[in-house]
Amino acid sequence: MKYLHIYAGADGESHFADVEVALPPTAVYPGLPSLGLSAPYRAAQVIFARIPAELRDAGWHTARQRQFVVYLAGETEQEASDGEIRRVGPGDVILAEDTTGKGHRSRNLGGEQLVVFIGLGD
Repeated sequence: MKYLHIYAGADGESHFADVEVALPPTAVYPGLPSLGLSAPYRAAQVIFARIPAELRDAGWHTARQRQFVVYLAGETEQEASDGEIRRVGPGDVILAEDTTGKGHRSRNLGGEQLVVFIGLGD
């Protein structure tokens, strides 16, 4: 499994990186096949959001906090301040950690979006 990492570099610009999450087989239910489970992440809060189709461009902004962003419905284009652009949609996960610097830009590619924000604890 992969997620898209958005982070602020030492240059003050936001950058993207693809991160592979290890999912080693883990016995959870006796007598049934193992599940592939990642190491745990500490979550501080969960927010469900509906982003209306009318919000076409969120402009340049930083992440409010370190958070996973899970797209359930709708598509968006994410632009890092270094100029790289990525398209994300249902099933995609972003780890947004660019809480400083110029930030990133989010553009709605049409329609309503349903998103889960998972704030991370330290």
